Amino acid sequence: MTHPRTNSRRRVTTGSRLPVASPARRNRPRLHLIRWVGLGLFGFWVLVAIFGPMLAPHPMSAFVSDEIYGGASTANLLGTDYMGRDMLSRILTGARYTVGLAIIAALLSSLIGAGFGMLTVLLPRWIEECIRRVFDTLISIPSKMMALVMVSAFGTSIPLLILAAVLSYAPGAFRIAHSMATNLATLEYVQVARTRGEGKLYIAAFEIMPNMIQSVLTDMGMRFVFIVLLLSGMSFLGLGVQPPAADLGSLVRENIGGLSQGALAVIAPALAIGTLTIGANLLIDSLSTSRGSQKE
Repeated sequence: MTHPRTNSRRRVTTGSRLPVASPARRNRPRLHLIRWVGLGLFGFWVLVAIFGPMLAPHPMSAFVSDEIYGGASTANLLGTDYMGRDMLSRILTGARYTVGLAIIAALLSSLIGAGFGMLTVLLPRWIEECIRRVFDTLISIPSKMMALVMVSAFGTSIPLLILAAVLSYAPGAFRIAHSMATNLATLEYVQVARTRGEGKLYIAAFEIMPNMIQSVLTDMGMRFVFIVLLLSGMSFLGLGVQPPAADLGSLVRENIGGLSQGALAVIAPALAIGTLTIGANLLIDSLSTSRGSQKE
């Protein structure tokens, strides 16, 4: 027979234990902060891309001052560029090209890559091999080299820049989607759908895609960041968006001569590119981390 004191001691010890927060729960406030910071930065530039040209105080190409690389003032909040144009107006207008082209190219890259990645799992083996070889060939070419070759061959235009970005980053989206779809295609519910006689498109759209949509969206966010940097790099080389239009990369290239003077004309667009990519990275990282902690 157990002694009564021993039982009471056990009850006190057991009842005095406090629940310990899991690592995921302890990290939740930090994840929320990162998510809101990323969402704020990214959302700000999306709003600028939509409404920026309407809010610009001056036309993009208007000469508003005789002072080049002018500092911040009440008339020109971000100073003037190398030709005396208002930098705030040029950034508000140029952000539409940077954000808009990157979003379009990222959407097309993910749609093409994920679409082929799912369908190839359900197609005959020889067709899957042919499609995989095509994407493997494209992914072996560096993105900037592909863009430079295409621009050198066909000239610079906005549709060509989008096409170059899609050809550069759709293969990566294909490989990720194909890997996930291959694993999902072996699961029981997909086999049951095949046994019911469902078509390949139905299986891809309603059985496989819903279970990989979060990973595809996360990958699309990363493609967006890569494409922003690609388009900005092309514009910095003078092979991107051409005058009289300009994106953020073009604004950096135009005013690079003012870097030694610390001119806002070169610092402001560079900071704009940095905050856009940092915001997108923080948002993607918080979403992917929270998804992983939910699984745990």
